[in-house]
Order: sequence, then C-alpha cells, then structure tokens
Amino acid sequence: MSLQTILLGIDPGLQRTGWGVIACEGARISWVAHGVIAPATKLPLTERLGALASGIKDVLDFYNPTEAAVEEVFMAKNAQSALLLGHARGATLSVLAQHHVAVTEYATRHIKKALVGTGGAEKEQVAFMVRRLLPQSGAVSADAADALAAAICHAAERRSPSNHLMAAKG
Repeated sequence: MSLQTILLGIDPGLQRTGWGVIACEGARISWVAHGVIAPATKLPLTERLGALASGIKDVLDFYNPTEAAVEEVFMAKNAQSALLLGHARGATLSVLAQHHVAVTEYATRHIKKALVGTGGAEKEQVAFMVRRLLPQSGAVSADAADALAAAICHAAERRSPSNHLMAAKG
C-alpha cells in the first residue's frame, strides 16, 4: 500500500495568490482544498507581503503539505510588475523554506502543457482540466485553478520514471 502525500500548488501574486492542496496516493490524486490570498491593495507593500506570508503559513499549518509546486515568474508587462511579483514569490518561498517544505518550480508553459497538452493554453482551458481531473473541487477561480494545476503537474512529474532516472544521475 502506498503512502499518501499532500502537495501544495501556489500561483504567486501580490494582489492574488492562488493556492491548491491535493492528496496523492500512487497515481491517484484527489482534491483537498483551494483558495486565494488577497491582501488589501491599499496596504503598504511590507504589510501586503506580511499578509501574504501569513496566509501561506496558515495553509501550511492547516494542511501540512510535504511538497510544493510554485509557478515560476513569467515575463511581466513592465519592470515594476516583475519586481512586485518577485517580492510575492520571495515571501512565499521564504515561508515554504521555514516550514521545511520541498519546493519545485515550474514554468507556466510547462504546467499548461502537462494539463492541456499545449503550453499556450488559455486560462479557461486550464480551469476546465482542473475541474475535470478534480471534480470535487467545484467552481475554481483562475488563481486557484492555476495553483491546483501546478500541484497536478507536480504529482505527474514526481511519478515520471524519467525524472527518477535524472535524479539518480544528478
């Protein structure tokens, strides 16, 4: 009998950070929970980052995942947006490290390809596949769907024999 692993997916953002928790047992995945952390936009940057970190900590404390899949930075529209996203990712990664959660980062295109079959998939297609693979999740916002998609992608990647071979060679 295989052991159950709890995986956390995170789609980081300063305005809205999506999170999704799934359970894995062998090749079987099941939905546990999902949500969005949305700090008040009128707060100073440091307080927004603190609220984001606190929200991630609450998720970690409640669900106790052992692994996390975090969406990598994409090309932002401008340097200021990229910097703010970097702050949100830094706060998120710091909390994960403090809780000794193993982190794997995935490019957005990789996650989309794993779920939909093409790296250029639209958000609606990703959300559709999340609902299809995790029907018990119900209605899922775009941010939470992206986070669940990261977790599903990680569940598939960690089962892949080629990944085990790569890890053994490295």
